[in-house]
Amino acid sequence: MAPPLLKLKRVYDEPAIEDGKRVLVDRLWPRGLAKKDAKLTDWIKDVAPSPELRKWFDHRPERFADFRESYRQELVSNPAVQTLLHFDDGPVTLVYGAKDPVHNHAVVLLEFLNALKARRS
Repeated sequence: MAPPLLKLKRVYDEPAIEDGKRVLVDRLWPRGLAKKDAKLTDWIKDVAPSPELRKWFDHRPERFADFRESYRQELVSNPAVQTLLHFDDGPVTLVYGAKDPVHNHAVVLLEFLNALKARRS
């Protein structure tokens, strides 16, 4: 079984057929969004950064490099990572609630997952 194609998208953006499986990777439910409107396949809370790291980062771009390194360290021993790698073939879209599409945990998670996939192939 080939690993799934992984993509990123804000949970507030319109769901599309091309998204494939839509997996929310935030620990907290996105504000102002009804669960039925999210069109999720799964919600994997435990793959998100620890509450302490999330609060420290506070979506501040100047902290992103340090956040990236700390979050990667958390992901190394996080069993929820394996859940994301075991979806069936086809696209999997990691959805997140952050406003900044560059400085957020989902970007780091995608990089981490793609690096794992590359090592396994």
